[in-house]
Amino acid sequence: MKVLIACEESQVVCKAFRAKGHEAYSCDILPCSGGHPEWHIQGDVLEQLDSGWDMMIAHPPCTYLCVAGLHYSKKDPTRMNKTEKAYEFFRKLYDSDIPKIAVENPVGIVSTFFRKPDQIIDPFQFGQAERKKTCLWLNGLPRLIPTTNLEVKPYKTIVRKTGRQAGKTYNYYWRQGKSAKERSKTFQGIADAMASQWG
Repeated sequence: MKVLIACEESQVVCKAFRAKGHEAYSCDILPCSGGHPEWHIQGDVLEQLDSGWDMMIAHPPCTYLCVAGLHYSKKDPTRMNKTEKAYEFFRKLYDSDIPKIAVENPVGIVSTFFRKPDQIIDPFQFGQAERKKTCLWLNGLPRLIPTTNLEVKPYKTIVRKTGRQAGKTYNYYWRQGKSAKERSKTFQGIADAMASQWG
């Protein structure tokens, strides 16, 4: 199967599909850090959507789509324009003419602009003692079946901001010691489950 892993420079998902014998390629505007440049397309993924893919797993940037990022849009109106552009990019990926599609993103504005995700997963459901809610919007693919269900205590986090939106109180968090690039990397257990169950 020919698989496009959109907006991935780490190649975690790409390598998981390659390990299962699929012709998988990561694609990102950044060079890859996964050690296999021969499996990486550096450039605009929108220019690759009509290249005969059987499946696409997309990880569009969440900076202007996630709940934490939306907080700043109230203080800086120019960010809302960026949110709208980020959402348009999300929809171009989801609406592309590829038979099987999964688009992932954190909890955020996509549920309001588009629809609720088909599934919300956590790494501890796939063999890793981590918490990170990840939404999946699926087209032509089944929901992922958890491979484990580890008991994981919530991380000690720093509350960035508490506020109210649509009548609900919410908190923003970040984990200490991890860069945005590290936090955006797909967990290996989830990548392996995608390759095993969707491949």
